[in-house]
Amino acid sequence: MTGRLEGKVAIITGAGSGIGRAAALLFASEGARLVLGDKTAAVNDTQAAVAAAGGQAVALQIDAGVEADVQKLVATAIEQYGQLDVAFANAGIGGGMAGIFEATPELWSEVLRVNLIGPFLMIKHAGKHMADAGKGGAIICTASVAGLRSGAGGPAYSASKAGVINLVTVAAQQLSETNVRVNALCPGLTETGMTKPTFDYAQAKGVTHKLGRLNPLRRAAQPDELAQVALFLASEQSSYVNGQAIVVDGGLSTSHPVTRQVTGQTAV
Repeated sequence: MTGRLEGKVAIITGAGSGIGRAAALLFASEGARLVLGDKTAAVNDTQAAVAAAGGQAVALQIDAGVEADVQKLVATAIEQYGQLDVAFANAGIGGGMAGIFEATPELWSEVLRVNLIGPFLMIKHAGKHMADAGKGGAIICTASVAGLRSGAGGPAYSASKAGVINLVTVAAQQLSETNVRVNALCPGLTETGMTKPTFDYAQAKGVTHKLGRLNPLRRAAQPDELAQVALFLASEQSSYVNGQAIVVDGGLSTSHPVTRQVTGQTAV
């Protein structure tokens, strides 16, 4: 433990599993007191795990795309701990792989509501409190490599994550002179609740060794690897990082896809 978040109070959404749960355990180990939000009751399991490890956390079952629920998270942080320093808008949904011709407006509306409006609401309410308090703060929004270019998600999901990447650039500018930093985290393939069907399918077919093989590290990520980067963005170690989309994808986005690549030869 190095205490990089000692004395800080952090909100984390999507804290019931995956990156959110890993971040909760890591942030608490670094000294943060937490308000955890998730749509499922699994958020209580995360709170219990944090408490068992000696940390402090409050768990709330909320919908990250509902304004009143986001306001409740912020109010709970202030009521419980008297301050708010970090907000990790991590909650998201996949929306499936329905193509342009198959997807419905209802699907798009729900994906955008959770994945894009949710981070907007966190910036609006957590950012406003941080700005008014005058002590600065850090806001991290989970985007995706799918928001950078096609091939990593369905159209609705990809568009929502592209929106998050743009949102943090605009928010960073609109929060000028407040010392509130806003950044995006862009995971590649990571073993989480959202990607569980993919990992389960690969396991059933006996091809788990193929997961993540498109990136130079030739593997998928574990949630803690993303949580470590979120910790960096939440801490003073990233005090001059603002309005950025930090890609954590094993190198996947460094190249356009090819069918075969041989060292020293032309890819075909």
